[in-house]
Amino acid sequence: MRAYELMIIMDAGVEEPAVGARIAQVSENLAAHGGEVKVEDRWGKRRFAYEINHQHEGYYLVLEFVTETREMATLERLLQLADDVVRHKLIRLPNHEAARRGLLGDGIPTAAAG
Repeated sequence: MRAYELMIIMDAGVEEPAVGARIAQVSENLAAHGGEVKVEDRWGKRRFAYEINHQHEGYYLVLEFVTETREMATLERLLQLADDVVRHKLIRLPNHEAARRGLLGDGIPTAAAG
């Protein structure tokens, strides 16, 4: 299993049901590839450091998930085509960080990770 962190910045005018729908869409995409969302963190509206697409703020959402697949192109494409997504960033977490966060194994860091 591999652990990932996905930050999504959605349009500031987005309503809560749309945020839930986007999370459900990402979760369904991951489930189709043997993955599962473990942590969902809704940061809410935040002001941008600079203007993006004539907008000054956006709705931030962070998802941590695990999956068996190494291919994230379908998820990336899904987010690139979404009209309500301003930006997104997907990173693979190192195994020791994923274990520390409790995403892999028993959540206890190994001696090699320290």
